[in-house]
Amino acid sequence: MKISEFFNRELIITNFEAKSQDDVFDVLYKKLFENGYVKETYLEAVKKREKVFPTGLLLNKYNVAIPHTDPEHVIKPAIAVATLKKPVIFKNMANPLEDVLVNIIFMIALNESHSQVEMLQQLIQLIQDDSLLEKIIGEDGGDEIIEIIKNCTLNDETV
Repeated sequence: MKISEFFNRELIITNFEAKSQDDVFDVLYKKLFENGYVKETYLEAVKKREKVFPTGLLLNKYNVAIPHTDPEHVIKPAIAVATLKKPVIFKNMANPLEDVLVNIIFMIALNESHSQVEMLQQLIQLIQDDSLLEKIIGEDGGDEIIEIIKNCTLNDETV
């Protein structure tokens, strides 16, 4: 499974002016739902899960969140992406009492729980690359972001 296969142009929003975490959830859910990737129940399930198990990750230069939920809310697998003009507050995955100003959101929709672990591992490897995040945040379109991700390598393999 290559992580790049889960990114689709119609699921990427760049330079989004979000006011809150909910703004990001709403717009990415709309893209996933309208393109047939998730069920109507997905949005509320993601919001509910995020309150209990936050996904904000404090990294070096750019911070990331990877919201997701259970496979029963997903029709077909995908990763929706939003890059933000200004960061929004998420709770830190490692310390839920701490806020993290997030710049990039990877909203994961997977329909098999075993693939979720593998996907998260690959995504974590990708987001640890500061130069990759810098390239992603600097782009204005979905095609360019997909191209950046396709040109990455993890453990000497293209993604």
